[in-house]
Amino acid sequence: MVPSQGSVGASGDLAPLSHLALTIIGEGEAWGADGKPVHVTELLKQKGITPLELKAKEGLSMINGCQVMTSIGLLSLWENRRLLWLADLAGAMSLEGLRGSRKPFDPLIQASRPHAGEGKTGRNLIKLMGETSPIAESHAVNDPRVQDAYSLRCMPAVHGAAKDALRYVVKVLETEANSSTDNPLVFAEANKVLSCGNFHGMPVAHAMDFAGIALSSQASISECRISKMISTQMSELPPFLTPNGGLNSGHMIVQVAAASLVSENKVLAHPASVDSIPTSAEKEDHVSMGTIAARKFAQILRNAENVVAMELLSATQALDLLAPLKPSAAVKAAHEHIRKTVPFAKEDRIFSKDVEAIKAMMVSGELMAVVENAVGKLEW
Repeated sequence: MVPSQGSVGASGDLAPLSHLALTIIGEGEAWGADGKPVHVTELLKQKGITPLELKAKEGLSMINGCQVMTSIGLLSLWENRRLLWLADLAGAMSLEGLRGSRKPFDPLIQASRPHAGEGKTGRNLIKLMGETSPIAESHAVNDPRVQDAYSLRCMPAVHGAAKDALRYVVKVLETEANSSTDNPLVFAEANKVLSCGNFHGMPVAHAMDFAGIALSSQASISECRISKMISTQMSELPPFLTPNGGLNSGHMIVQVAAASLVSENKVLAHPASVDSIPTSAEKEDHVSMGTIAARKFAQILRNAENVVAMELLSATQALDLLAPLKPSAAVKAAHEHIRKTVPFAKEDRIFSKDVEAIKAMMVSGELMAVVENAVGKLEW
């Protein structure tokens, strides 16, 4: 059992890692098979494991590093990669639901501004929607609109920036996971014992703060598209995506909930790494707060997952309201798959259950499998 609080990110994650190290020497508590706390001596006896008797330097070596912030960050980054793919899917479905244009995703545009993530996103969107669809053909002639809203035509730039940020942060944390962060470091072949600062979590702290900022922006653009779909001023759809307005509120509160999560992320995205507080009688006078940054990112991820699930819910409803016009490619496949579990809403119901059902498809990888089966692998 490792507490989530108590680390300032230098010297490493001392307090949380101490709880981890306690179990190795037969002290402290661990999670039992029933999910309840149990003293570790009982578990070690059950497994026939003898507690480790530490020798010189070994105790400090187990606790003087950044493993907690790094592990929290890497687990969240793995889930974030999947979410960025699903955000492209949600954006593609929303664009079809809003009868938007595919022109901003022309490869010529992305080639003129060759950020890697921008090109990948443009290619993903075309792959997800196909070159055209019955919905796209329906507004090919006599459409009075000049350009779509930023949340639609700027998807390559915004989604792409999030992908580029993710790749940078993954590189930093992979480097950290394969590094020595103890102090002092013993270099036996060089016959040196060197005091150092490798335990300092600032590389991870900066990276996790950056990841939180990037993902908060990704969730924000997703909420913007939900807002467009419920507004008759910005779409050609019934108000609040309900065919029976008046007594039915439709997706009004879906958008409200998404806006709430996006606003919460704005607070969570404030960087932890800009803070420092002296500890250990002023010897450890500048610290990273990296574990706080990693924990904040994990919560931003949870919020962003819900926002994207809400966008998928609203986009699926919007596509039904355009019937008999149909989308194509992965948008069609995803729409049909979601509809197996979440039916079209003719009137109000408890939409939180729909959001939970779609999020379960996202987290399990089920929805991505449907998409990849339809159009192949997406890029990140």
